[in-house]
Amino acid sequence: MNMKVRKNNNEIVDFDISKLTSALMRTGATNENIQKIISEIEPQLYDGITTKKIYKIAFSVLRKKSKKLSAHYSLKNALLEFGPTGYPFEVFVGKLLKMQGYNTEVGIIIQGKCVTHEVDVVAINKNTKIYVECKFHQKKGHKNDVKIPLYINSRFHDIKNNLSNLPENKDYKFKGMIVTNTRFSGDAIDFGRCAGLQLISWDYPKGNCLRDWIDQANFHPVTSLSSANRDAKKKMLSNGIVICKDVVKNSNKLVNIGINEKLAKKIIKEAKEIIQ
Repeated sequence: MNMKVRKNNNEIVDFDISKLTSALMRTGATNENIQKIISEIEPQLYDGITTKKIYKIAFSVLRKKSKKLSAHYSLKNALLEFGPTGYPFEVFVGKLLKMQGYNTEVGIIIQGKCVTHEVDVVAINKNTKIYVECKFHQKKGHKNDVKIPLYINSRFHDIKNNLSNLPENKDYKFKGMIVTNTRFSGDAIDFGRCAGLQLISWDYPKGNCLRDWIDQANFHPVTSLSSANRDAKKKMLSNGIVICKDVVKNSNKLVNIGINEKLAKKIIKEAKEIIQ
C-alpha cells in the first residue's frame, strides 16, 4: 500500500507491509492465516495512520481468530504493562533464567568490596554466577544509554572483587548482565561488548534476545490476557503470578487474591488456551 504511517516518536515513514507480515509470522500463524489476516487489516488502514493504531487493528483481528496468536502479537505491549514498579519484570527475568538451567533468586543484597548492592536477579549454575540488573520501562521506544552499563559495570566489579576471592567461589566464573524490555543505544552496546558485560534487550543480540528467551520458554505474561481487566492483572502481579503458566498452576489462588469467581474462570480458560 502506498501510504505514510506515523511512528511512536512522531517520525513519518512509508508503510512497509513486510514489517506487519514479519510481526504476524512471529505469532506462529501459518502463511495462509497471515494472508487472511492482512486482507482483513488492509481495508482499515489509511494515509497518516499511526503504528499504534495499526497494532490495535491487527490485535483485534487476531483476537477473534485465536487467543494464543493475539497473546504472541501483544507480547511487547504486555511487558510494558508490568509497571509501574519493576519488580514483576525482575521475577519474570528470574523465571526465564531458571528455564535456562539456573537456580535464581530475586532482590538479593550482596556485599561488594567497597559497599553493599541490591542485585535484581542472581542466577547460578554449576560453574557460573550471573548478577543481573533489570531495567524496566513503561514507555515504548525508550533507549538505555551508555550511562547505564557504565554504572552497572562498576557495581558488578565491586561485587566480583569481593566474592571471587572467597574459597567457595574458586570454581565459579562471574558474569554481569543487564536485561531490559526496551532497547540499548549503540554506545551502550559497544561499551557492553568491550567491557564483557552481557546486554539483553527486546531484540538484541539477534538469536539470544529477550524475545527469543520468551519464545523458547513459551512464557506469556498475565498482562497479555485479554479477559483480565486492569485490576485483576494488578492483583496477579502483586501476588507473584506473572505468567500464564502461573495462572494455571495457581488457579485456586485467583479468588483468594480478590478476583471474582466468574472472572477468574474466564482468565484460567484463556491462560490454558494460550499455553497449549
